[in-house]
Amino acid sequence: MADTATFNYYLTVLLVAGIILFLIVLWIKQRKTIERLQKQLFIAENKLHEQQLSEMDYKLNPHLFKNVLNAIQSHAYQTYHSLNSLSSVLDYILYESKKKYVTPHQELDFALSLIEIYRIKLSPLFELKVKKQIRENEPLLNQRLMAPLLCIDLIENAFKHADLQSPNSFISVTFIFKENIFSLTVANKISNKTPLKKERQGLGSDLLTRRLDLIYRENYKLDKFIEGDVHIAHLKIDLLEHKAKMLAAR
Repeated sequence: MADTATFNYYLTVLLVAGIILFLIVLWIKQRKTIERLQKQLFIAENKLHEQQLSEMDYKLNPHLFKNVLNAIQSHAYQTYHSLNSLSSVLDYILYESKKKYVTPHQELDFALSLIEIYRIKLSPLFELKVKKQIRENEPLLNQRLMAPLLCIDLIENAFKHADLQSPNSFISVTFIFKENIFSLTVANKISNKTPLKKERQGLGSDLLTRRLDLIYRENYKLDKFIEGDVHIAHLKIDLLEHKAKMLAAR
């Protein structure tokens, strides 16, 4: 009887162990299947996003060309002093903007050149403040992780809606790149003659939001708000998190 009981005990243990092992193998297979399906879904979503982004290009680039050329044509006598900036901006639009990603350094250089072009619209007494807090040793500064032309909308809106006549008016643009995070903050005093339109209204704002949603998803934050007579826009992109998800999708 003792031998039979011992045999039944070990048989039961083996059966339970076998069932547990079977369930573990089944769980691993299901997990791999789920991961494979999730990866396929992510790839399919990316292809759809790329198609949607390519459809935006034809709207975005002519819109920028028109604004840049209008700024130059309306102040032709000052154009000589902006030739270098103009050349940089046009090269960027024609060549770099066609790429899916550029480096944060390239996007920053483009934005600074764009500001110099718009500066010719301003009186020499107008307060235009441009600040940079860039850590040159940041590992992601020269890696292609930035969608091109992301800075346009916030900068353009500041010049478009700023009060350019009042003695205490201003435009402030601050670029920060540290700890793998790109930040752009633009503030301007609002003109009473051209009231600021509601958020997300207009081609530029709508395209910016759509591009950020498609490319960076939950890895960015865009805030726009008004304090008194000052409009403030703040864009923050976590490029390290974005890179990690790009690598995981390969």
